[in-house]
Amino acid sequence: MTYSIYHFFADLCEKKEEFLWENKLEDFPFDKQILSCVGDGKFPDLAIRLNDGDEQFTGGELIELKDSKRGYSVASFNSTIPTGEKDIRKLTEGKTNTIRTQMQEAGNNILSLPVRQVFYLVRGRRQSDVKACLVHGKFFETIPVSTLISESFGQALEERLNQLEESLSPALKQKLLDIFSEQETFSKTRDIDEASVKLRFRIMTGVKAEANILNPNQYPQIGDNTLNFAVPCHDGTEQNQQQNKMRYAFEEMRYADLFSQVEVFSLQHHFNGKFLIFQTNLS
Repeated sequence: MTYSIYHFFADLCEKKEEFLWENKLEDFPFDKQILSCVGDGKFPDLAIRLNDGDEQFTGGELIELKDSKRGYSVASFNSTIPTGEKDIRKLTEGKTNTIRTQMQEAGNNILSLPVRQVFYLVRGRRQSDVKACLVHGKFFETIPVSTLISESFGQALEERLNQLEESLSPALKQKLLDIFSEQETFSKTRDIDEASVKLRFRIMTGVKAEANILNPNQYPQIGDNTLNFAVPCHDGTEQNQQQNKMRYAFEEMRYADLFSQVEVFSLQHHFNGKFLIFQTNLS
C-alpha cells in the first residue's frame, strides 16, 4: 500500500459527509493505516507514513487540524507559525518524544526524509453551511517565518523608540532584529531565581482575509458545502503531475468513481501565486 497526502484526501472524499456533522475534527474517522502518528496536543496532529524508495509518493506529510465554528474563519495558530515545510528533526528530538516513538513503531526511518511538507485541514461553519480544505502550508506562509518575526519585532521596537524619542544605529537595530528572527529565541520557558512562576512568551498567529481560503469574498471559487485540496501549482506541467498523482491515489484506494466527482481548477492566491484546487461537494 502506498501512503501520501493524496491518498489521505481520497479517504476524506470517501467519508466527506462526516464534515457536515458537528463532531470535532479530532474525532473524524481517519484511516489509521495511512498515518504514522496521531498528535497529543502538539504539532503535528497527524503524520502520513513514509514510502521508502517511491519517487512519485514520498509520503511523510504533516497535518495540523484547524476547526472553527465561528463562521468562515481559520482558527488561530497557537505557538506554531504556519509553514509549508518543517524539519522533522526538530519535531522528534528529546528523550521522551511521542511523535518519534509512534513513527518508529510504524516502521518509519524518520530521517530518511528530513524535510516534510505541511498541510492544514481547516473547516469553517456559517449557519448550516460548511467548508473544508486540506491546504498546503504555503497558502499561509507567503514570506519566510524569520522575516515575519523580525519585521514584527521591528515594528514594536520602532513604536517604543518613537515613544521614547530615541533611536538606534542601523547596525545595532539590525543585530537586534537578527537575534529575534528565530522563534526559539524567546519561546523557551525561562526560570528566574526567586520567581515563583516561570515565563514563556507565546506567539499567536491569525490569518489575514487575503489568505483565508474559506472567505467567500476573497475566494468565491471555494463554495459552500465543499471539500477542497489546495496545493501550489506554477505551470501546466506541474498541474498535470498533480492531477496524475491524485488520479492514481484514488485508483489505488479503489475510489476511482469518486474522482469523477472531483472538479479541478486553478486559484490565484492574493500573495503567493497559483494553487491547484481539487473540489468535491460534501453531499
